[in-house]
Amino acid sequence: MGTLALVAGEEGLEQIRFEGTPPSGAIPCADHPVLIETRRQLDAYFDRELRDFDIPLVLKGTPFQILVWRALQQIPYGATSSYAEQAVGTANGRNPIPIVIPCHRVIGSNGKLTGFGGGLPLKRYLLDLETNPRLPLI
Repeated sequence: MGTLALVAGEEGLEQIRFEGTPPSGAIPCADHPVLIETRRQLDAYFDRELRDFDIPLVLKGTPFQILVWRALQQIPYGATSSYAEQAVGTANGRNPIPIVIPCHRVIGSNGKLTGFGGGLPLKRYLLDLETNPRLPLI
């Protein structure tokens, strides 16, 4: 899956970046409580011990984007929804906190995987992780 970069401010988690590099100007902080808790919850998610994240989030976007991101959080673990059902437009693709805000659970209206910032193989892995208990853990 690669390395994730977590970005948090005083109020909560702001970003998860797949390429493992924080945005320019970010200051590394290994003891930030939100980052510690986010890592703990992500580890539990990937170990299939956590289904719902409980991390304070700071959503920065347009009112429509924030509405879409909150709707994404309502898609249950192991379920999928189509872009048509969510009417998400490009807001889904601008999700700054993937995995925690489960944009990977949104698929094409034809049932096929479409777009994901971490790539389609990772999207498939995340969906399989949630639905296939025989899938080896990474």
